[in-house]
Amino acid sequence: MGLLNDKLTVHLTPADYIGGFETILKKHAKTANIPGFRKGMVPAGLIKKMYGQSVFTDEVLKKVEAELNKYLAAEKIEIFAQPLPLDSQLANMDFNQPTDYDFSFEIGLKPSFEIKTKDIKVKRYQVKVTPEMIQNEVERIQTRQGKMTEPETAESEDNVLNVSFIESDKEGNEIEGGIKKDNSLLIKYFAAATRKKLIGSKKDDAQIIQLKKAFEDKELEVIIGDLGITKEQSDKYFNLVITKVGLVEKANLDEALFLASYPNQEIKTEDEFRAAIQKDIEGYYEQQARNQIHDQIYHSLIEHTKMEFPTAFLKRWLQQGGEKQRTLEEAEKEYPVFQDQLKWTLISGQLMTAQKIEVVAEDLKDFAKQQLMSYMGNQMGAMGDNDKWLEDYAVRMMQDKKFVEDSYHRISTDKLFKAIETEVQTKDEPNEAEKFADMLNKHQH
Repeated sequence: MGLLNDKLTVHLTPADYIGGFETILKKHAKTANIPGFRKGMVPAGLIKKMYGQSVFTDEVLKKVEAELNKYLAAEKIEIFAQPLPLDSQLANMDFNQPTDYDFSFEIGLKPSFEIKTKDIKVKRYQVKVTPEMIQNEVERIQTRQGKMTEPETAESEDNVLNVSFIESDKEGNEIEGGIKKDNSLLIKYFAAATRKKLIGSKKDDAQIIQLKKAFEDKELEVIIGDLGITKEQSDKYFNLVITKVGLVEKANLDEALFLASYPNQEIKTEDEFRAAIQKDIEGYYEQQARNQIHDQIYHSLIEHTKMEFPTAFLKRWLQQGGEKQRTLEEAEKEYPVFQDQLKWTLISGQLMTAQKIEVVAEDLKDFAKQQLMSYMGNQMGAMGDNDKWLEDYAVRMMQDKKFVEDSYHRISTDKLFKAIETEVQTKDEPNEAEKFADMLNKHQH
């Protein structure tokens, strides 16, 4: 039938199915509730007349399925999805005339393939944490823990402006039915020329701005997304009306700030605070670098592991065999992504076996605890007995079927990549934080 396609035919004689057919009819006779007859006393002929054809058809098809599965298991034939019926003798079935039946199926065979993890070459990106990065994070924490005030005038780029964007013409006249949207922005988010105009502004002051000139590219993307327009529409004009001037008074670098930021650590000095921040930043970039290694491994395996597929069969299965029926055009369109998913399933399955990857109950509990700690962050310090609280939470989550299934997949995949990571050829590559961040943004998929 073609590459990795085959045809199987199940041949049944009356001896294969007639016994089961008669047994089920007898059960119907014992349980049937038919007016005019006592339960269990309905004549066999009437039962056969009422239920015979449907019971007969069901029994033959059950026997066909059982024989097909028995053969596939005995011969250790690995197939994709479910066999597709090639023809049907359903219309010819007559319970009054039992006879031989042949049912043919098309199957798609899984390919054999070889994986060479030791040939994979990856880059381990190394981002050096600079004093400037640490200082920026110190200031971010000070701002986050700071107190919002409402000065009368915006005196610096650190002032927050609550503004209304009101779509207008070049002269500032409101456009009927135009865009209106409130936002809150730091003056430093605007382009340099606009920043100068906003310094010294007060509540109810207004500026006419053209979006593409008022913001640099990075901030412009955020603003047009919030306004619900495209980059091509960034030549629009808006009347920017200031509804409130704010300023965050940064928190002092003292033990109160250290405790609020790291409640589970006894940080007493600014140097210790900066060291903790440096460790956090380094941990973040190490994890991102590892994620990048895993991503490179995945793409290398997908692109360089050679295997053939029963394409025609799989496209037919997409049309007929899945939960959702598809047209030929839909199957053709979805097939490339579907094949990549199948390819990864085969590759990861073989590697899981080779690497002896296992997920035990303790892994699932630890994963639940880590998720909660990540979500709660610094609030964990205020939860009292963390160990007992975390244990109780993990036990509850272990009863959630969806959590267990999703977590099992994530844990097993992470274990697999960590195992392969030790086998691939790794080359360290220094990278600047900004370039690394740009690379991550461009590579999101």
